[in-house]
Amino acid sequence: MTETAKRYGGSLYELAKEEQLTDELLSELETAVTCFGENADYMRLLTAENLPKKERCDLLDAAFEGAHPYLINFMKLLCEEGLLPELFGCVQAYRAQYNADHGIIEATVVSAVPLQDASREKLLAKLAALTGKTVTLKEKVDPSVLGGLRLDMDGKRLDGTVQRRLETMRDEIAGVVM
Repeated sequence: MTETAKRYGGSLYELAKEEQLTDELLSELETAVTCFGENADYMRLLTAENLPKKERCDLLDAAFEGAHPYLINFMKLLCEEGLLPELFGCVQAYRAQYNADHGIIEATVVSAVPLQDASREKLLAKLAALTGKTVTLKEKVDPSVLGGLRLDMDGKRLDGTVQRRLETMRDEIAGVVM
């Protein structure tokens, strides 16, 4: 995330907080990012130098009709400044401030197979007790980990995977042999 994205996303969050719109704007921002992610050609169109800024802004008005005016104006501002590709980083910055204000921490867990409901609930409860915060869990399945879990949370990685244990054993054996 760039400093520009932090500044713009943070400013939008502060405005939303003053107006008590943080939940609504977060939801709409995530919808906008999903739309742009699924329609890369639309993002290219809105950043095309040969298309006048007014027309690009009109396209945003039409595409996001019904969205909150703050969201539309924010995207138009980014478009006019040539910063629309920063929208993804702006949403990350917005979400980071939202999470900090609401006591939420995001964690990503990687496992060889999808987590069962009981395992997921046990992991969430343990993480909540450990951090004292509400934990939102993103799950990824990667068969190459072979078993166990790898957890990325708050800039830290906890790796209890079979893959990591095998790598550690290989390194230890290589150290003894040499």
